[in-house]
Amino acid sequence: MRLTCIAALLAVTAAAAQAETVTVFAAASLKTAMDDISAAYTAATGNTARVSLAGSSALARQIEAGAPADVFISANQQWMDVLQGEGLIDADTRRDLLGNRLVLIGLGAPVEISPALDLPGMLGEGKLAMALVDSVPAGIYGKAALTSLGLWEAVVPQVAQVDNVRAALALVAAGEAPLGITYATDAVAEPRVVVLGSFPESSHAPIVYPVAAIAEGDPLDFLTFLQGAQARAAFEAQGFAVLTP
Repeated sequence: MRLTCIAALLAVTAAAAQAETVTVFAAASLKTAMDDISAAYTAATGNTARVSLAGSSALARQIEAGAPADVFISANQQWMDVLQGEGLIDADTRRDLLGNRLVLIGLGAPVEISPALDLPGMLGEGKLAMALVDSVPAGIYGKAALTSLGLWEAVVPQVAQVDNVRAALALVAAGEAPLGITYATDAVAEPRVVVLGSFPESSHAPIVYPVAAIAEGDPLDFLTFLQGAQARAAFEAQGFAVLTP
């Protein structure tokens, strides 16, 4: 019996020693899906996916500064383009992974988002929660959409900019802002808010999430797993459009 226990202990120890960790830098809007995917990845492979979530701009700058990442998932093409231009990703591994939609969230009744929308009237004295409009993809898309519809100048004094789209979601969920602009998938993840309307796709650039391995990283088999059936199910459950076959 004692020898059996020792053998079992050695087997567990050997398995733990062989397990590896992949570090994934992912856009904040991916949080719920990535929680599920990282757990499924560990269950399937024995390896660990350590996921760091933030605005794509912040993550890209950390990679530029030498942060030890293995995989980057951006919420727009531009930040991935920046890293590719600097030789910081393995371009051969780059894929368009996901698509998303831009929505107006709050606690009121549904509206049609068009140039006729009385957004200042809906806000009253309150704030419009948005991710940073000059650097974070959700904020960039949101500003572009509002500008395209002729609504930006009227609401810019009331825009509350925060570090990432999940922070904007949190402001609305907590009642600190009556309205916010997020991705549709963020609204799925937060039961305290509702989607009031979707922005016309023509009002902003297509929302595409590219993924790639970092040039000096070791992505193990995570990129393959990320494009497999379990990851697809997790993404689709949150409302993402999966672009890879």
